Amino acid sequence: MPGEFNAITDVPGVLVGHHHRLGRGWATGATVVLVPGRAVGAVDQRGGAPGTRETDLLAPENLVQRVDAVCLSGGSAYGLAAADGVVRWLGERQRGFPVGTRPFEVVPIVPAAVVFDLPRSDWGNRPDAAFGYAACGVATAGPVAQGTVGAGTGAQVGSLKGGVGTASERVGEHTVGALAVVNASGEAVRLDTGEPFGADHEVDGEFGVARWPRRAGDLPDPGAKDLNTTIGVVATDADLSKAEARRLAVAAQDGLARAVRPAHTMYDGDTVFALATGGRPLAQQPGRLGGDDEAGRAAALDGLCSAAARVFTRAMVHGVLSATSAAGLRAYRDVWPEAFED
Repeated sequence: MPGEFNAITDVPGVLVGHHHRLGRGWATGATVVLVPGRAVGAVDQRGGAPGTRETDLLAPENLVQRVDAVCLSGGSAYGLAAADGVVRWLGERQRGFPVGTRPFEVVPIVPAAVVFDLPRSDWGNRPDAAFGYAACGVATAGPVAQGTVGAGTGAQVGSLKGGVGTASERVGEHTVGALAVVNASGEAVRLDTGEPFGADHEVDGEFGVARWPRRAGDLPDPGAKDLNTTIGVVATDADLSKAEARRLAVAAQDGLARAVRPAHTMYDGDTVFALATGGRPLAQQPGRLGGDDEAGRAAALDGLCSAAARVFTRAMVHGVLSATSAAGLRAYRDVWPEAFED
């Protein structure tokens, strides 16, 4: 079942903040996932057009084990500048990897990824360091705004407006949550019926749809959609190693592929980060390969990975259904309004 907010912030120690500009030549923004207590970090990247920062650092064999935040942004490669603002915000608060003896001698660790949304804004209007800094300033542990917000402000998914979505699931003693910026080259909805590909993952009526439309959508040509990318974060309170956290990110990519078709194309840079806050020891489960601790740990991790795929799919559906029409893109709720009627 979902957590209290059905959001990535149901994982204790995870905060989310958005900052964006919409209107007057702007349709872009940034979303920051903060972990004030730091978290083991990992990443899985697929597709042929990634825009990322500090992903090599997350490889299991490399030095740094924990990260301070993940920055997700619009603006394509230009938008990676938003992470500079996150680094500055954290540095001012003496949060980061210690590199000296004094408290302020730290280097904040902020992996980042961007989506391609440049056509939605006037050229030159893109997220910079001020966006990342502002998103940190409003980050909270409560409900997470979804849809046309933050890094999803200018997002496009196939023929429709994309956006930010989030979801969570309780898995025994643990919680797994995901946040996705849905900006895929592929479609997230069956255009002949109006049913999202990930609709069958719904839990307890969370999508708020009385009935799926079962009719084709009246959609204009959305224009070029060959440079996109879905990015996001999956988090858990389990105590995982970097290698185990990467398995969580790999599984979340399966959830992405359930929600859009096609996924991981040459024109998408699909990137999913994983955060393990370590608030709870990984609960041992009966192992399929025997009864020792190693087998029990593998079984427990497998359960978290299965949940990671499910919550990422649900987060993507929320991102599509919560989006509002903007920047010349029609939202799901405007194409199929009957889905939300009683």
